Amino acid sequence: MRFTALIAAVLAVIAVPSLAAADEKIGYVDVQRALNEVEDGRAAKAKLKKEFDEKQKVLDEKQTELQVMQEDLKKQEMMLSPEAKQEKLNDLQKRMMEMQQIYMGLQKDLTTREAEMTKGIFDRMNRVLVTIAEDEGYTIILERNESSILYARGSMDLTNELIRKYNKLLEAEKKGGTPAAEKKGKKPAEKKKDAAPGSGSN
Repeated sequence: MRFTALIAAVLAVIAVPSLAAADEKIGYVDVQRALNEVEDGRAAKAKLKKEFDEKQKVLDEKQTELQVMQEDLKKQEMMLSPEAKQEKLNDLQKRMMEMQQIYMGLQKDLTTREAEMTKGIFDRMNRVLVTIAEDEGYTIILERNESSILYARGSMDLTNELIRKYNKLLEAEKKGGTPAAEKKGKKPAEKKKDAAPGSGSN
């Protein structure tokens, strides 16, 4: 099952003049693998597969009906009048067109359902990646897929970290809370309020 890509470049947190600068920190994620491994991604995939199998069953039944009609026509064509044969051919063609329309409709429905079910997952992934980039100083995090990033050091792969932090965020959201990493942005302001005069930090 093919899922849509998150973004060509997942995010660029800090705008910089050149990727060749010495202080650049670049990472990448395999969004497809992350989608397949995060908790609600697996649930979405299982649900989509169930829906796909149900719709495929309808198509299989229609295809079986057409095969029976074709076999019957082949057996009877020598005994049928030209008019009767043409009538059966017309009926067969009509049913084939109907099946094609059903197939296209089901494919469209599945694509729509896939987008609906994964939108929230991709939005949450983006939030996690922004947090990783800001906390760890990444200039840019790219998406690795079949047509991009032919080679990169394993140390640049943030996929496992994305999966781990994503599942942590999801668990916290289910409990009605927010992981410490998500609250991190609020802590400096709170500490600054309680800090003694002259003890400022960068």
